[in-house]
Amino acid sequence: MQATLYIVPTPIGNLDDITIRAIEVLKTVDFIACEDTRHTAKLLQHFNITTDKISLHQHNETQRSVQIVALLNEGKQIALVSDAGTPLINDPGYELVNLCRDEGINVTALPGPCAFVTALSSSGFPTTKFCFAGFFPIKNQARLQMLEEVANAFVTYVFYESPRRILPTIALIAQEYPLMQAMIAKELTKTHENYVGGNADEIVKWLKEDITRQKGEFVLILRANNTEDNAQVPSEAMALLNALAKELPKKRAAKLVAEHYGLNTKLLYNALLNK
Repeated sequence: MQATLYIVPTPIGNLDDITIRAIEVLKTVDFIACEDTRHTAKLLQHFNITTDKISLHQHNETQRSVQIVALLNEGKQIALVSDAGTPLINDPGYELVNLCRDEGINVTALPGPCAFVTALSSSGFPTTKFCFAGFFPIKNQARLQMLEEVANAFVTYVFYESPRRILPTIALIAQEYPLMQAMIAKELTKTHENYVGGNADEIVKWLKEDITRQKGEFVLILRANNTEDNAQVPSEAMALLNALAKELPKKRAAKLVAEHYGLNTKLLYNALLNK
């Protein structure tokens, strides 16, 4: 049997979401490479899986990837899992998979749970074009730059966000881009799963009503009020745009209004040109 690295998604909350194929692979491989062996041990115990575990996380990935590739070159079968969801999606594993490809080792990915895909598919946001951007930036300048990028795009953006930053992040959106469409998906597939959408002010209010709502794992979905065809500028934004355009160059006026309302700069500039 050809040595293979299996990329195995695991449940993001509800253990019933694991696939039959995933259980079979985890039972039959020689080793399971885990982001956290203690965390994965609970999952394996639930399904009576006794396969030996190897740790592979962000602090040892380079060294451990070389060791795992050596085992694969000896003919071993190895599965890679993360703490939850699909490995490599904002989780360790890139160096290992890349090294396997360089070495000509077979890599097989199993389909399965992924938090951002789950949230996006049920969000009601457009999904034809989207960008998954990992965790929302931490530093203030990077956060503002990211929001500007979203405001000037015609695609849906999806992020992960930590419980200690979810309220400040939504509050920043409410302050800088009050018309930007937003939704948070909390504790997906778990008992206290919640989707809360609307404008950022409404989400801030919901989070503040009960501090326990700020706990757990979050997916953040954002989209500017832009459409590529026949886009319309909200009346309040158009009024401000017209007022500023009397005092400032059209491009500058469009940029300022775009930043304030979470709209596309080009859309606003074109609105001025087509008056």
